[in-house]
Amino acid sequence: MNTPAHPQGLTALVLAGERPGTPDPVAVAGGVAHKALLPIAGVPMLLRVVTCLKAVPAVGRIVVCASNPDSLACILPADVLVLPAQADGPSASVLAGLEQFGTPLLVTTADNALLQPAWVEEFLQTIAPDRDIAAAVALESAIRQAVPNTKRTYIRLTDMVFSGCNLFLFRTPVSARVASLWCSVEKNRKRPLRVAWTLGPGVLLRAVLGLLSSKALYKHIFARTGARAQLVPLSDGRAAVDVDKPSDVLLAEDIARTQNFPPA
Repeated sequence: MNTPAHPQGLTALVLAGERPGTPDPVAVAGGVAHKALLPIAGVPMLLRVVTCLKAVPAVGRIVVCASNPDSLACILPADVLVLPAQADGPSASVLAGLEQFGTPLLVTTADNALLQPAWVEEFLQTIAPDRDIAAAVALESAIRQAVPNTKRTYIRLTDMVFSGCNLFLFRTPVSARVASLWCSVEKNRKRPLRVAWTLGPGVLLRAVLGLLSSKALYKHIFARTGARAQLVPLSDGRAAVDVDKPSDVLLAEDIARTQNFPPA
């Protein structure tokens, strides 16, 4: 059942799930029961993200999707809704969020610990009005200027080299088809041939060889899903810094403590 759009703004969904099986190395290294509870500059990552979103005027409702809702609810403001994460992974949780809350749906992650209101506002204001779905990215040049010592995973297109910023807007109902495609890829992540078939062998090969442009990528997404996509480069390269591994903790701590990065 779809929940009516929030009267005061869009819904923000924060993914705080954990994959079953092997304990998360960041949580283990930090001595916490859940990665989202790891403090950055004294504040749990999840609380930093929620505090940021609360400072964004366009956001009217915040929902946290967590593997262990009870363990995280205690650190959150009372008006934040906490729901169980889907066992099939983050894409399934996004699909569930779209089903329950509809669009537009802003999506980020609990380990996006340095998230700033200005970044979210820049992202929302830069999305073209005819786009169905958008993803925030940081260009390699911006990242190397802002955080020269970081190691990020870069995606190389013919017209841009970027790293993701864990920030997405599912703007219209058709964007749910992209989440479904993502879910299919995620389910088959250990079956490369099935992933190639799902994405299209030709476009996958061009991407691997660095022969794919952003326009060609948009065209492929539209052909597969009917959704008009956009990559939105943010001006601050630090937006690409998430806490994905233990070395990221040190970097995030340094930025938060020395570069005037409060929780909001």
